[in-house]
Formats: sequence, C-alpha cells, structure tokens
Amino acid sequence: MNTSLKALGQFAIPLLLQTALIIAIPARAIYTQLSGKTAILQTIAVDPYDPLRGYWQQLRYDISRPENLEKLPGWATVLSPTERGEKRLLERTRVYVILQEPAPLKGKKNLQPQPWKAVAVSRDRPSDLPENRVALEGIYNNGWIDYGLERYYLPEDRREEVNGAIETTLRKAQKTRPIAVKLKVDEQGHSIAQSLWVGESEFQF
Repeated sequence: MNTSLKALGQFAIPLLLQTALIIAIPARAIYTQLSGKTAILQTIAVDPYDPLRGYWQQLRYDISRPENLEKLPGWATVLSPTERGEKRLLERTRVYVILQEPAPLKGKKNLQPQPWKAVAVSRDRPSDLPENRVALEGIYNNGWIDYGLERYYLPEDRREEVNGAIETTLRKAQKTRPIAVKLKVDEQGHSIAQSLWVGESEFQF
C-alpha cells in the first residue's frame, strides 16, 4: 500500500504543479488586463521590409535596444562587474524601464495614441510611481531586452490586412514610424498587449 501511495505521489505532484502553472499564466494575464494601466510602445523595424511573417509575428521596440537606455537615470544599477573589472549588462538581468505618458499635443488632432517615453531604468521594481508613469519589467537576452511583448498571433486573413496597412502607412510616413502597440502594465511590471496601431488604424490582438 505504501509503495502504491508513493508511486501515486510521484505521479500526482508533478501533474499538480504543471496544472497550477497552466492556470497561473492566464490568471496573471487576466489580472494585468483588469488592473493594469494603459501604455503605448513605439516599435522599430525588425527587417528592412518589415512584413509580418507567418501566424506568429515578431515586433521590437525602442526600449528593446539597450543602447537607447544607457543614458537614462538608473542605468548603472542594472550593470554587473565582470572578471576584467568592467561593468556590463549580463545575460538574464532583470530590468525595469520606467515609462512616462506624454503631454497631450496642443492644436493637433492625432487619432493614434502617442508613445510613452522611457525616463529611467532600475534593477529593482519601483514603487509609488506617479499616475502618469509605469514600470515595465524586461529581461536582457542575446543583445535585446525582452518584455514578453515580442510575439503575437494573427490569422492569415488579418495578417494580409495588417501588412497592407503597414506598407501603405510606411510609404506615406516621413521621419516618424507610425506603428505602435497598446498594452496594459500592472503594478508588478507584468504586461499584456492589447492592440497594434498602424497609422490611425487599430488592430486587436
């Protein structure tokens, strides 16, 4: 009997842990969706032609590049000493990027929401941020800072529609890149994407 119970426990415990993990992931996403603040991230081109390929699309952001954050307050806190005595951003380092909501544009009507601006960086999660700021959690990985906002699913019919909008919008754009992602960020720094803005058109994920 004891042997049977032990064998059952060896099977049941991993199964329960896997089930708990499966439940926890969507539960966290629901919490972020309900409690998080809305923010806007500016995208950057992944390749020269910037098409969305396959059913899973990849996006990068201004704040995905470490060099775009190096001059911000707090950057030194995310660096670690190396064997050579240098300080570098090491693989798998957790980074919190503080984003600030832009001031409304005066005298200009723009249907696309304005991207939030990175104003500081921190190794530790900030607390008591003002209402117009959020702290977005990211992980440094292979030259990029990943926020869990890089891959999205779009069915084939939507992909063609979005690609057409991107091609038209980029052709008309001059110095700006009018492609952004609307997301929710909770107090823990977790985030979930809601939609893709291409010019003045919004596509829900």
